[in-house]
Amino acid sequence: MAVRTVGVVGCGLMGSGIAEVAARAGLAVVVREVSDALLAAGLGRIDRSMARAVERGRLSPADRDAARRRILGTTALSDLGACDIVCEAIIENMDAKKALYRDLDGVCPPETVFASNTSSLSITEMAAVTRRPARFVGLHFFNPVPVMKPVEMVRGLQTGDETLAAARAFAEQLGKTVVACKDHPGFIVNLLLVPYLLDAIRALEVGVATKEDIDTAVTLGLNHPMGPFTLLDFIGIDTTYYIAEAMYTEFKDPRYAAPPLMRKMVLAGLHGRKTGRGFYEYTAT
Repeated sequence: MAVRTVGVVGCGLMGSGIAEVAARAGLAVVVREVSDALLAAGLGRIDRSMARAVERGRLSPADRDAARRRILGTTALSDLGACDIVCEAIIENMDAKKALYRDLDGVCPPETVFASNTSSLSITEMAAVTRRPARFVGLHFFNPVPVMKPVEMVRGLQTGDETLAAARAFAEQLGKTVVACKDHPGFIVNLLLVPYLLDAIRALEVGVATKEDIDTAVTLGLNHPMGPFTLLDFIGIDTTYYIAEAMYTEFKDPRYAAPPLMRKMVLAGLHGRKTGRGFYEYTAT
């Protein structure tokens, strides 16, 4: 199956990135948001991202303009009806995703592939609410999408071989490196990453060291590009919290139970860079 037109549902941080890389790869893109305001914000994010790529010499002005013309923004779900593949990048909430896929199933023809960008939720469970479980796959991109190379390709219980081949070819067309895994909570990266991040918060809670010293120890001692608290602020403390909760629900393993400090920060709206304050404070640029 050749992908020529890509649908993206959600134009937030991840959705806008997926839309951008697809357009830059020469594909037509239809990106849908639930309101004009959110759509404008998402398209603005794409414009700023491509402007930075031009400034850094990674994209020519002509290619930027051509890519931008390939992107159609909409608030109508029905506009996704002609897409070969639809990538969903909405909130990490199973009920919200299921509701969306029920609606999409009635909009898109049977041959359209559905691909969820979920970072932890069950592909099999989402696929079960559609009439196309064989054409349902997980494609978990990493933030920032235009920069990060890996994509976790997740096979649900009923995902077909043809769908996997099409999903791999699509991701590789976007210049990504595909890593394949089964439908297991957390897939590869979050299965390993989330306990590490939660342990860092627990270490801070009990006073092992300051957040600054923990970050420095990890960056210099483990050669990580950033420490756990800088990374949590970058990913989003709320996003990590929801992933941890989903994994704890599945495993009932205390390693995936969110620490009290994390819950309090989520409730207080201290979500990291996107809110201006998390474990560190950030000024708008």
